[in-house]
Amino acid sequence: MTEQERPETSTNRSRARDITALAILTVTAVLTAWSGFEASKWGGEMSIAFSRASSQRIEAARWTATADAARGYDLQTFALYVEAVARDDTELATFVQARFADRFRPAFDEWLATRPLQDPDAPPSPFALDSYQPPGVAEAAEADARADAYFDAALRNNQRGDNYTLLTVLFALVLFFTAMSERAKRTLPRRGLLVLAGGLFVLGVVLLATFPKIV
Repeated sequence: MTEQERPETSTNRSRARDITALAILTVTAVLTAWSGFEASKWGGEMSIAFSRASSQRIEAARWTATADAARGYDLQTFALYVEAVARDDTELATFVQARFADRFRPAFDEWLATRPLQDPDAPPSPFALDSYQPPGVAEAAEADARADAYFDAALRNNQRGDNYTLLTVLFALVLFFTAMSERAKRTLPRRGLLVLAGGLFVLGVVLLATFPKIV
């Protein structure tokens, strides 16, 4: 290689590094903006999921209150029936039994069929039987299940938003090292910083490709 060719080769290499640095800066700037956008979107999805979970908890509480009120009425009427039976007040027992709620009758009939006064192993009351289900119990359980699902989704969305936030930081490091490579005066540090920036850029692109996205 002649002395005239060496400066030309050095100039070409410097130009290639400049083009590479410019390309990394340009693409990284776009990916940084995209990562910030995705982090914001996933943060919004997290807030929506948390809000839905909260509304389902409120609905579950309402259904639970309905079930508690129904159970309270059934307990009072059953307690009055037991008291009437204990006092051998057939008229009062018949009167109270006629006012059992329809939801309570199947469990009561099943409980009577176990002969609770004769069989010590019989259930202590109709409320111990699976057939007794006051209104609101199933609905409350379903609302709680939906709330749990929304809460889990909110946690996942929060993690996804955090992942994109970390990715934004990673791309910021790419921009930093690329800019520093342009300011380095010596060839070796300049090349090393550019290689480091390129490695972080590739890592960021790979991670970005694996993350779920919201458009």
